[in-house]
Amino acid sequence: MNLGNLRSLLTAGSVAAALALTIPLGMTVPGQAQAAAQVGPSGLPLPRFVSLKPGRVNLRVGPGRDYAVTWLFLKSGLPVEIIQEYDNWRRIRDSEGTEGWVYQSLLSGKRTAMTAPWQRDKAGTLLNVYRSADDKSGVVAKVEPGVLGTLKACNGQFCRISFSGASGWISQPEIWGAYPDEQFDD
Repeated sequence: MNLGNLRSLLTAGSVAAALALTIPLGMTVPGQAQAAAQVGPSGLPLPRFVSLKPGRVNLRVGPGRDYAVTWLFLKSGLPVEIIQEYDNWRRIRDSEGTEGWVYQSLLSGKRTAMTAPWQRDKAGTLLNVYRSADDKSGVVAKVEPGVLGTLKACNGQFCRISFSGASGWISQPEIWGAYPDEQFDD
């Protein structure tokens, strides 16, 4: 093998290695089929949505108590996405893209969602909550972006959600806490 070919292989290998390091474990790569979702060491799928159990959760730089705390969550029930697992630690991401590690006992399998957090800064924005999983079924409530609710079911287009004082169906793309086309029934 000549030096030019060796350089090409090293460069291609370096690029592949760099790309592998920049894609968090458990994340899907554009073009990768959603059906090829990974299974973590816990036996559960990665990525997946869960919620924060207590009202105070430290977000750490790494998977252990010796790692620095970078963020403090102060809201129980906040939906987060588990994107990686290591021993009893889970790497999570919130609706704003903040990532870090939390101890698994601080997470709950209870499914919650936040209404359109990406629209919080748009004054006057209200989202419709419908009587059934159909946008022609009648509006039972209007909610602002950033409101937390408990998910009961999703059919791939709408999710049944309950807020304090109201419940109904909301368009699935208008929440953060369920994947596009995801279907489940609690």
